[in-house]
Amino acid sequence: MVSNRSLIFDALFALERGERSHAADLLQQELNSGPGGTGRWGNIAKLAEKIGELDLAIDASRRVALSEPITLGGLLKHCGLLAQMGRSEEALGYLDRLPANAKNHPASLHFRSTIASEEGDFEKAEALLRDALKIEPSEPQAWFGLAMAKTFAAGDPDFEALASVEDHIGSYDPLTQSRYHYAMGKALVDMDDIEQAFVYYDRGARIRRQAEPYDYQLEAEQARRLTEGFSKKSLEALKPSQFKGQRALFVHGLPRSGTTLVESILASHSEVGDGAEINLFHPATIPTFDRTFDGALQYQTQTTGPDPFGALAADYHRMLDMRFRQPGLVVDKTLNQSMVMGLALHSMPEARVVWLRRNPEDVALSSYRAFFTSSVPWSWSMEDIARHMKIEDALHDHWTHVFPDRILTVTYEDLVRVPEERIAAIVNHFGLQDEPQTREFHMSKRKIRTASVKQVRAPISSEAIGKAARFSDQLAPFREAYFT
Repeated sequence: MVSNRSLIFDALFALERGERSHAADLLQQELNSGPGGTGRWGNIAKLAEKIGELDLAIDASRRVALSEPITLGGLLKHCGLLAQMGRSEEALGYLDRLPANAKNHPASLHFRSTIASEEGDFEKAEALLRDALKIEPSEPQAWFGLAMAKTFAAGDPDFEALASVEDHIGSYDPLTQSRYHYAMGKALVDMDDIEQAFVYYDRGARIRRQAEPYDYQLEAEQARRLTEGFSKKSLEALKPSQFKGQRALFVHGLPRSGTTLVESILASHSEVGDGAEINLFHPATIPTFDRTFDGALQYQTQTTGPDPFGALAADYHRMLDMRFRQPGLVVDKTLNQSMVMGLALHSMPEARVVWLRRNPEDVALSSYRAFFTSSVPWSWSMEDIARHMKIEDALHDHWTHVFPDRILTVTYEDLVRVPEERIAAIVNHFGLQDEPQTREFHMSKRKIRTASVKQVRAPISSEAIGKAARFSDQLAPFREAYFT
């Protein structure tokens, strides 16, 4: 990762041995006493974020951003990390101090637009994007944002302008090209040209697949190894966790299955502060090596402390405190939580899970059309979506069998059709008192950093049920792979 030896190498070796805390200490030492330089600090930031040391990651990222010569790109990268950690105001503070030419640069305006959208101010978000396009009329990132923000109609001059960008989209990097194709797909769906829309979606997805292919067999093998050891009986071989209390409310499900909706409902409760796809229990489990039952047994044997699994829970909660600086319960709706569900529920005896399920075709359609900013490689092919969903189905069946009283399964369809009943059940499952504002979640001003941001700013509606029927032909490869 760096040109000369440093403690970063020692941190990497420590991680290979499962020594997450030691690796974090080494990175901190390197930041405090090692030679400076954006490359070294940048590597520290990346690795620290990966292992859940968020304060360290932000500190290292800040040093990169403020190193001379200060660049807009470097500063925006740091601002993006701050926003990801729920510190958008701090990020905007950096931009406010920029000179006018940098403050009004399309990249700055696009960043501000994203924050405005997360806050639910869609009018401001659109205005900022249009300001960016006045400066650079063919800027693909701004056009993508605008395409997601508005509804196109036949004869829309915005569509003509968006389509004209294709003439020189090849000069941009593959990720930007892909983003553009998704924008065109969305615009064409708005105008009811579904066949041509999927020409563009397919182009965008193909670019993503080439950059990061989905390894179905590897994921299937991981799921098999994770589930084959964990059973009601085998858990008796693990030392009980002595960890008391529980800050996180776990909400799990496939993307586009209603997890953001449930997160917003819970976050409107007076005892719940915030929520996000935070991905912190995964790094907390690094000491268990491969997160399998055999790995848990090995970790238990090698750990000298009296409460090995309580230590995992405590480390996770320490990371939560870094991520959410205000007191109160929080919602953890990290993707792929099903891969660590056994360890999570064993380590945190008071933890509970709400698992969202939704009509498979509706999920498949929405996942394929979404441009996920984080890596979701299974979403770039209808067949791969089907394969991943089958794995997730098996994980759901397994974990609900092992922990029947701690996992509440909720279908999206029930949630939107009988919200009073299902919201009450969700709130009760987490041991909370029912409160009327949980039905008014869409009025909240909290930031929402997912592709569902516009949907959860509106009251509960059943209009998204059965949306896939309109795209029956396009979903044929999914149906063949999923239902056979």
